[in-house]
Amino acid sequence: MNLKQQLDSIISAGISETAGIADCKALINYARDEKFGDYQANGIMGVAKQLGKNPREFGEQVLDTLDLSGIAEKLELAGPGFINIHLANDFLSKALNTLIASGQLIQKTEKPQTVVVDYSSPNLAKEMHVGHMRGTIIGDALVRIFEHLGHIVIRQNHFGDWGTQFGMLITHMQDLHTADTSLKNELADLEMFYRQAKERFDSDADFANASRENVVKLQAGDAECLALWQEFINISMEHCEKLYTLLGITLSSNDIRAESFYNDKLAPVIADLETKGLLTESDGASCVFLEEFTSKDGTPLPVIVKKSDGGFLYATTDLAAIQYRNEILKADRVLYVVDARQSLHFQQVFKVAELAAYKKQSCSLEHLSYGTMMGSDGKPFKTRSGGTVKLLDLVNEGVTRAHTLVASKNPDMQDAEKQAIADVVGIAAIKYFELSKNRNSDYVFDWDTMLSFEGNTAPYLLYAYARIRSIFRKEEAANIDSFDITVNEKEEKALAIKLLQFTETVEQVAQDCFPNQLCLYLYELAGIYMRFYEACPVLKAQPAVKNSRLGLCQLTALTIREGLNLLGIDTLEKM
Repeated sequence: MNLKQQLDSIISAGISETAGIADCKALINYARDEKFGDYQANGIMGVAKQLGKNPREFGEQVLDTLDLSGIAEKLELAGPGFINIHLANDFLSKALNTLIASGQLIQKTEKPQTVVVDYSSPNLAKEMHVGHMRGTIIGDALVRIFEHLGHIVIRQNHFGDWGTQFGMLITHMQDLHTADTSLKNELADLEMFYRQAKERFDSDADFANASRENVVKLQAGDAECLALWQEFINISMEHCEKLYTLLGITLSSNDIRAESFYNDKLAPVIADLETKGLLTESDGASCVFLEEFTSKDGTPLPVIVKKSDGGFLYATTDLAAIQYRNEILKADRVLYVVDARQSLHFQQVFKVAELAAYKKQSCSLEHLSYGTMMGSDGKPFKTRSGGTVKLLDLVNEGVTRAHTLVASKNPDMQDAEKQAIADVVGIAAIKYFELSKNRNSDYVFDWDTMLSFEGNTAPYLLYAYARIRSIFRKEEAANIDSFDITVNEKEEKALAIKLLQFTETVEQVAQDCFPNQLCLYLYELAGIYMRFYEACPVLKAQPAVKNSRLGLCQLTALTIREGLNLLGIDTLEKM
């Protein structure tokens, strides 16, 4: 039970006793004042209103029943009915010493769930580009957090490897094989290969017809088409895995559940929807009409699950995936980290899945939407010529810019060390800039901001961590292996409270799936630490005080490192 939960439980009991009602909870929030001052119970007014009582008088009654001995040094009623809780220094000291002795900064959940996370999902007909960045980075941060809390996490990389465009690509590959050309060399640039095939498809009727025929053959299991398709998939995945390794993304080949995986499950889905009376034929297509979804003129919007030509759609595949994730994977939560433009699609698919009983009632289906990465012109991020930015090119540019920055600050550093630091800083800057933004918001991509050593950025936090670690490289602190923390000064108290909020912050991210909350916590922690360090001498203090403050430094460094690790970001011992 974290600190907030302890206080919540005690105050809930106090209110229940005072009001004579059960399960009446007061909300405990952190007071965001300049002193970072303790806690505030602000649910009193709501309860008083329910009971028809004066909030301040009711607050006095609650105060009389609360027993926070050993936890709070002072309780006071403020405003129209808030209860301010000033935590005791001895309580904070004990909590921190227990934390540092355990070596476990985050408490494991008492109720682990099976969480399926669908993320990254590149289209294998093209190389990964900036449009794949947000879903890949956000999804990977979330799976790290869920795993760290003790949940059972199942990653699902649901990439596009099926459909009409693959008939086009297979036909182009057949011609290249006939011409005795090295296919692997041709596929070194997936974008160029795709454009060549698309140009032929648009301009050559015979090629287009052959492509459509190959789609039918592929879906029917034709050996030659399947072999070419598999060759294309393997080479495409090499491109993806190179990026995953470079970015520190934890997806592996074992996590792949592509569209093709569900191919044999699509016809049974259609038959089942028909049996359950959910299908309606419209212009030859099989549709599910939902009364909750209508167009602007009030006409129902169809969820098309089978086209008039017999082909299946994304909705069909997603329904099969929901069924699989519930029946086979036994999911408690299924999270889809997919951009906001797919919101209507997922709302409709989730509703159909509910009506068709493809998910158990206790399973939560959640679309974790995200906005668009914009250029300085306020439009979706593009190259200067207006083309799509390859993700690999973006990462390489980040590392190059970081190297220039590191070299300017450390001209005498060895080249190998400069490059090692630049590799970490460049990738960290890109990932942290992404994760620090509210995922539902569009944001402007800006190299200068993300590589700045000021503000809520990766370089700022990496430097803060390295600066703390430098303390322990000094001779005076070299042999410290145990700490006895005693909180006395107000800056120590502010830092102590913030350190004890770490578990709760991570739990909140797991609940709401907004990684920017963890970024903000780490940024605030680094700022509070700097105020502590400036006000409270560490290495020049008397031995007992020095040991205590080194303990606070150690906990801060460990928390920053673990927090960044949860975001998929490496740290540096020195910069």
